[in-house]
Amino acid sequence: QVQLVESGGGLVQAGGSLRLSCAASERIFSNYAMGWFRQGPGKEREFAVAITRNGASTVYADSVKGRFTISRDNAKNTVYLQMNSLKPEDTAVYYCAAYLPWSHNYYYTNGVGSWGQGTQVTVSS
Repeated sequence: QVQLVESGGGLVQAGGSLRLSCAASERIFSNYAMGWFRQGPGKEREFAVAITRNGASTVYADSVKGRFTISRDNAKNTVYLQMNSLKPEDTAVYYCAAYLPWSHNYYYTNGVGSWGQGTQVTVSS
């Protein structure tokens, strides 16, 4: 199982930006597609973004498209989430995810093999 550690959450005003990082323990980090999910207060965990193993393709939920950017550095075993134009509705705990090797549908939590501990993002209005 891949160990994942997120960092970079915090409090920001609406319209601001944050950058989340997720460091993975796995030596063969490039074997895993990676993603970010989020869970707002009183809500279920939902898909936000995903990136393929080599970083060539990305997938975004409609709610974050055009504002969030996922990237990865396989040499550093790290995936990033740049969040711009943040809105109060983006307030959530953000979880880094390493997908199961055979997962082809990034939208569902049952395709995830490992989760990070989560990092809180709070956007004030």
